[in-house]
Amino acid sequence: MEGLVNSRIIPIRASCRRHYSVFLPTFSLQLRNKNLNKGQVWMMRRPKSLDSIAASIQPLEASTTGNIDNRQPFKEVLELWRSADAVCFDVDSTVCVDEGIDELAEFCGAGKAVAEWTARAMGGSVPFEEALSARLSLFKPSLAQVQNFLNKRPPRISPGIEELVKKLKARNTDVYLISGGFRQMINPVASILGIPQENIFANQLLFGSSGEFLGFDANEPTSRSGGKATAVQQIRKVKGYKALVMIGDGATDLEARKPGGANLFICYAGVQHRESVAAKANWLVFSFTDLITALE
Repeated sequence: MEGLVNSRIIPIRASCRRHYSVFLPTFSLQLRNKNLNKGQVWMMRRPKSLDSIAASIQPLEASTTGNIDNRQPFKEVLELWRSADAVCFDVDSTVCVDEGIDELAEFCGAGKAVAEWTARAMGGSVPFEEALSARLSLFKPSLAQVQNFLNKRPPRISPGIEELVKKLKARNTDVYLISGGFRQMINPVASILGIPQENIFANQLLFGSSGEFLGFDANEPTSRSGGKATAVQQIRKVKGYKALVMIGDGATDLEARKPGGANLFICYAGVQHRESVAAKANWLVFSFTDLITALE
């Protein structure tokens, strides 16, 4: 109940008549030193030359690299990728081939209308929090519907992502999932990839005592525009990473490349090719094989 008391709920209904109860996981995704320090993996020392590169380079803007075809990364981009001590992945249309909220909406009978809002949100044409609230209001999923969906629709993982995550771990690179989707739906994905739950940053659906939909927790940074950038900046500040990479397909992922945030933004267009986002990426890839090969 503590998580609910501290949460600011964005409701879809005008009022709520019942006591709140939350379908919460057994872990906390709030960034606290005591949580992030648990199970911390100490990094193997890399060559000083790579550490110097990672520490000295500011977030690389695509416009400053002179990279006309960003499918062929420049040397500094490859060096940052190879020297990264943390990699953050978007989930929907990146780690997974689906947009989770679209799939849940389709399961609940409102797929088309919600998918249209998703396209607008990922293209950056509307504030993310507005799009999230609007999409949920179209179908208001109950706790029973979410649980039924999870039982009948297991996550579909993008080709190559399991191998890439394994290779990053073998290099002592920490891996995170940062998503505007919902924790209830991302937990199974993290289990498949072996990513610890404390490395998941996502939104939280809230339900009433009878399992009715109430809204979402607006205190989660990923529930609003710029939230992924905030999450990345907080992760880096707490963990002290020298080089952090963000990989995703949408405008909210691109936003993570800010001072104090991601040094590098890699656009994965293997599921959705959003040209306005891809054009501003440091590196555009259509297959995770490209990223795997670059590490070898």
